Amino acid sequence: MKAVLDHVGIAVSDLPAALAFYRDALGLHVEPPEDVETQHVRAHFIPVGGSTLELLEATAPASAIARFVEKRGPGLHHITLSVENIDAAIAHLKTRGVRLIDQEPRPGAEGARVAFIHPAAAHGVLVELKQPARRSASAPSWPTAESLRVQRHTIGDLEVTSLYDGYFRLDGGAMFGIVPRALWQKKVAADERHRVLLAMRPLLIRGEKTVLVDAGLGDKDSEKFRDIYGVDRARHLDDALADAGVAADDIDVVVATHLHFDHAGGFTVRTPGGRIVPRFPRARYTIVKGEWEAATRPTERTRASYIPENFVPLLDAGVIDFVSGDEAVMPGVRLQRSGGHTMYHAMVWLESGAARAVYPADIVPTTAHLPNAWALGFDLYPADSVTAKAALSADLLTTNTLTFFAHDPVHAAGHLVEHHGVRSLRPPS
Repeated sequence: MKAVLDHVGIAVSDLPAALAFYRDALGLHVEPPEDVETQHVRAHFIPVGGSTLELLEATAPASAIARFVEKRGPGLHHITLSVENIDAAIAHLKTRGVRLIDQEPRPGAEGARVAFIHPAAAHGVLVELKQPARRSASAPSWPTAESLRVQRHTIGDLEVTSLYDGYFRLDGGAMFGIVPRALWQKKVAADERHRVLLAMRPLLIRGEKTVLVDAGLGDKDSEKFRDIYGVDRARHLDDALADAGVAADDIDVVVATHLHFDHAGGFTVRTPGGRIVPRFPRARYTIVKGEWEAATRPTERTRASYIPENFVPLLDAGVIDFVSGDEAVMPGVRLQRSGGHTMYHAMVWLESGAARAVYPADIVPTTAHLPNAWALGFDLYPADSVTAKAALSADLLTTNTLTFFAHDPVHAAGHLVEHHGVRSLRPPS
């Protein structure tokens, strides 16, 4: 049986204090948390070299972590060894008479299968065996410290920066529509609530003006909302703007690809006094008129996606410029209505000199959605989404156009390539 160190589990009773040490004092990157509901535990991963630290906080009194902390206090909880075949490893240990807590593997974090060896058999140390989730060679890896870091690119005379507003989770079936789970799970892993991890990546463009495309989720939502959507904004848009050297007062124009909460939530902010006001005080907000009408007159199906406090206060403040959906924002930057996701959903094109880039927003939200037919279940007009993506892909496959992704948890941007009918992403050149 071959095993290598995967991670060290550390039980914590005060997560903010633990993060203050590992993240703030030591400067380590803390990955987005993952709830393992079968164990009533929330895991926070910290990559360190070839292995990982795992901070474990209890989510229920029945959690083994809660009992551990109550009995022994916070500290080292277990070590995890990665094995290629956990069933074979368990069988091997049984023949050796090793005492096991788990006679059969059970679900673990990150889609893994795990089993625990009793501390009595390991000289007082709780040992976890882990068989990582198998993914195809084309499957995106788990997000790393690089995943939420501003990434700068030059498009002719334009400086373009992919920002971030943290992570959230949406139902995997809804994210892939009619695509069978047997296919999409080869590219992305779902958690125990069947949700897939998504990033929120607004785009900053500096040219004649400073333009922000979309603004993520913002921070006006409730605890119930954050639980439903698995929101993690430990690193958010304010951090990203600071990393890019830009303040809220520097933004001249905010462009909405559409007004769903994960794109327009950051358009407004709640003041200490409880008022909701524009988040970018000097900015004019460019919104497609048809999208505004759809957002302010939602149907039963669309009501959950359009949250009025994200955009209605902009009208009250008199800072909206309504547009048709196909026009220039500033030299080198233009909107193009795509439809599909919503009737008036728009993409943003950047063209300066011989260089081109595109921000297709929710027409191609992640690299897993590169195939034309892989449209979202959230799309109100899926046939239009497929048509728009087919036209976009034909363009991208014949030009050196950089594509920015609004929701990919790993890849902020890249070039679309195709080999023997299979599409993939080439890193930015």
